[in-house]
Amino acid sequence: MAKLIYAAIASLDGYVADAQGKWDWSEPDEDLHAAVNDLERPIGTALYGRRMYDVLVAWETMKTDGEPAVMADYAQMWRATDKVVYSRTLDEPASARTRIEREFDPEAVRQMKADAQQDLSIGGPDLAGQALRAGLVDEIHLFLAPIVVGGGTRALPDDVVVPLELVEQRRFGNGTVHLHYRTA
Repeated sequence: MAKLIYAAIASLDGYVADAQGKWDWSEPDEDLHAAVNDLERPIGTALYGRRMYDVLVAWETMKTDGEPAVMADYAQMWRATDKVVYSRTLDEPASARTRIEREFDPEAVRQMKADAQQDLSIGGPDLAGQALRAGLVDEIHLFLAPIVVGGGTRALPDDVVVPLELVEQRRFGNGTVHLHYRTA
């Protein structure tokens, strides 16, 4: 069975966006971007909430000429990955290999995991929270940036308890720390 993997870049106090909705403080340097690429490389299907999709869909048409190689690498992976976007309001996807689902259905995701030949990822803290509540997430990767933002959009939900086993940790030169957990 394929794994469902949640990864997020967050502030040290656990927010993916600050109270103003900004996340520019979390933009990865090349080393961190390469690590995220390595994490995303084996993913066959990405599940996104609407807001996360709206941020990431830029990779569909982004020109990467003259940009660091890690950006072209990520753009190529984004375009090759199947995507499921959970949205009640989006009529048509703005990217290839994308379908829209109106509601998050834990049983349907369980079946996707059972049928998949490659691992799945889940992006967006609200959607990931639903998957955590349903017991669907197999791994969590938190990249904690060296900043405290004091509030905003939480990376993890308040109302769920998930025992975790630390698998790996890594410190990046920019002060970001990667914590890789497996759900117990």
